[in-house]
Amino acid sequence: MLGIILVSIGTLFEEISDSIGKNKMASREESPYTMAFLSLFWGTIFFGIISVVKNNLFTFQLASLPTFSIRAIFEVIQLYVSVIAIAQADRTTFCFLRTLTIPLLLIADLFLGYRVGLFGIVGISVITLTILLLFSRHEVKKMGSGFIIFSAINAVFTISLYKYNITHFNSVVAEQLSMHVILLIAFFFIALVRAKENPFIFLTKPVFLLQSFSVGLGGMIESFAFNYGAASLIIAAKRSASIFWVLLSGKHCFNEKNIVFKIIITVLLIIGLIFLAFN
Repeated sequence: MLGIILVSIGTLFEEISDSIGKNKMASREESPYTMAFLSLFWGTIFFGIISVVKNNLFTFQLASLPTFSIRAIFEVIQLYVSVIAIAQADRTTFCFLRTLTIPLLLIADLFLGYRVGLFGIVGISVITLTILLLFSRHEVKKMGSGFIIFSAINAVFTISLYKYNITHFNSVVAEQLSMHVILLIAFFFIALVRAKENPFIFLTKPVFLLQSFSVGLGGMIESFAFNYGAASLIIAAKRSASIFWVLLSGKHCFNEKNIVFKIIITVLLIIGLIFLAFN
C-alpha cells in the first residue's frame, strides 16, 4: 500500500512538470533536450543531499557495473524518446499507450522470481484488449504513437535493470544518484550542441524552475516505491495514477476532445490495473 501511495503522489508532480514542458516546447521556448535536463536536475540534487546527510544510505557495489552500464545506455535512449513523445502526442494518448509496459514487465517479473496468478492474467488481458480498442477507434489522436510504444517497450529494460540492481547490489540513493549524474551530463551537452541552449539559464526563470523541481521531487518519491513491491505492481499503480492526472490536464490544460471515450478507456485500464494489484 505504501508503494502505491508514493507513486500516486509522485505522478502528480510529474504531470505538472510534463504539462509545463509540453506547453513550452509547443511555443518553442525550450527544446526537448533542455526539458530532459530539467527533468533530471532537482532529482540529482535531492539524491545528492540524501547521500551526504545519510551516507549510510549510499551503497554502490562494483559488481553492479555490468548491469548498471547497460541500464545507463537504455536510460539515455528512454529519456530522449520520451521527451519527443511528450512534445508530439496528446497527454491522454501518451499515458494510455504507456500502459503497454505492464504486460511486458510482468513477463520480466516472472524471470525475476515473482508469482503471477489468475488476477494478474485477467488484469493483463483487460489492459491488452483496451489498448486494442483504443487503436481501433479514431477518438484518440495517434500522433507520436511510435515514440510512445518504443518508450513503453524500452521501459521494461530500464525498470527491470533498476529493480535488479537495487535488489542485489546498490541502494536506491546510490543507483539513482549515479544514473542521474550520467544522464544530466549527457543531456547538458546534447542541449548545448544540438539546440544551442544552456539549460542552467532556464533554471533562473520561475516557470522552468517549477517544471524542474516538480519532476525531480516526483521522481525521487517514486524511486523509493520500488522497495515496497514487485516492479509490475508499482508500475501498475504508477500508470493508474498517471491516467487520472493526465485525463484532468488533457481536459483543462490542453482542451483535448472526446473526453467521454477517454473516460471509458481510463475506467477499463484502471480495472485491469486493479486486477494486477490483487495478483
